[in-house]
Amino acid sequence: MSKRTMLRRGFTDLTELDCDDALMLDRTKYVNDPIHGYIALNEDMLQFIDTPQFQRLRHLKQLGSAYSVFPGGSHNRFEHCIGTAHLASEVVKGLAQRQPDLDIGSRDIRCVTLAGLCHDLGHGPFSHLFDNAFIPRARPGVEWSHELGSEMMLHHTIDTNNIDIDDADVRLIKQLIRGSSRRIGGEKMFLFDIVANERNGVDVDKFDYIQRDCYNIGVKSSYDFSRLMLNSRVIDDEICYNTKESFNLAEMFHTRYSLHKRIYSHRAAKAIEFMLVDALLVADPILGISQAITDPQQYQLLTDDVVRDIERSVTPELKEARDLISRIHTRDIYKFVDEFLLPPELVPAVGMVVNEAEIVGHRSDNDDFVERDVLVDVCRIHYGMKKDNPVDHINFYSKFNSTEKFSIASEFVSLCVPEKYEEHILRIFTRAPTKRNQIQRAARRLIERLNADITARSPGSTPQNLTPNRGLTLPSNLVLSDSKRRRLQFH
Repeated sequence: MSKRTMLRRGFTDLTELDCDDALMLDRTKYVNDPIHGYIALNEDMLQFIDTPQFQRLRHLKQLGSAYSVFPGGSHNRFEHCIGTAHLASEVVKGLAQRQPDLDIGSRDIRCVTLAGLCHDLGHGPFSHLFDNAFIPRARPGVEWSHELGSEMMLHHTIDTNNIDIDDADVRLIKQLIRGSSRRIGGEKMFLFDIVANERNGVDVDKFDYIQRDCYNIGVKSSYDFSRLMLNSRVIDDEICYNTKESFNLAEMFHTRYSLHKRIYSHRAAKAIEFMLVDALLVADPILGISQAITDPQQYQLLTDDVVRDIERSVTPELKEARDLISRIHTRDIYKFVDEFLLPPELVPAVGMVVNEAEIVGHRSDNDDFVERDVLVDVCRIHYGMKKDNPVDHINFYSKFNSTEKFSIASEFVSLCVPEKYEEHILRIFTRAPTKRNQIQRAARRLIERLNADITARSPGSTPQNLTPNRGLTLPSNLVLSDSKRRRLQFH
């Protein structure tokens, strides 16, 4: 083939180009994403995407165990990371175009984009289940998070695929993934507001996962992230937003809370999460699942498919794990027993008093459940900044003065704002569905004792108590079979 070639692009005229130039033009690829439309993947991005380490993300469900409850939620970390990279690139390029004085260079754009692309490289099987529920029990005392896993896998990806990237750029990408509210020498601090915003939580990671999760599970979202991106500018090294976007921002954080309340912490999804954790804990000594967090070569092979590995195994030691997975498939899952919304002042007391052993201690004479049958969980849900209103941490600018930043009090956003931005929910589940009534009665006796103790410690006042939800009270004649056997009758 000659050095010179004829290249036709779309409906343009034939142009004589050097082969090397033609190859450079061909390196940008386009993918059609249901959330953002066509996304351009440049050579810098493709160096990471076209690797086994990044392709692994195709096998990690974004919603973890919630996919078993919401069948539309079949999307993976792979497309979320590409969407986040796209938005990160759009934000930083938009700022560069609107504010040339920021001196945003190609290195800034490249590093921010790659940080968005690689920010979830370290997620384990079933996403947050792995680092929030499994690792603390499998490796007690070991401090590990998927962010640390992302740093490990970033280095592994670069090293094993001989990716040409400066060490200084790698350090910046890691810092952008981790997020920082402290000034880092030599870097533009507003860049740290784009991928993982520690100041107020407004970042492209949220823009993408909120919109993508809503789209896939069929939940309507009323906030518009594209308006936020267009109505933003940098003031004093911080990304600020036009005042007209204050309610849009409040709606974004409310949507985040709503997804956690309705989807991510759904009762059935949580029950299945407990079962998956139990199965992984049984399999861990044989498969070495938890040991992979320090070995990138092994971690690269660890995906949601670990469940299939357990199912395919004939090892006797994995029978209990196989049985648990079979129960999930046949919908014979752990059962929800009861829940209580905890007043903030009671959270410490409940955490110390309400546990599996204490509930067993309040059995009646005829009860036969044991500690292993009980699961106690305190679920914490908030708007993104624990007990604070995230909008209080955002700075705005006026269309009349785009160089001065200021905060906006909640009453100027809406008079219908929440009084609290965080809640703790005490939940009780059981591994033994037939003992559900017994456990609920025992748990409520424990709560009655806790209420009495609180009242005794507060004479002359009316302290907050935990009140059982009548809608969750199980009927005394409720009969639950040990297994869900169905028989089809043909006439």
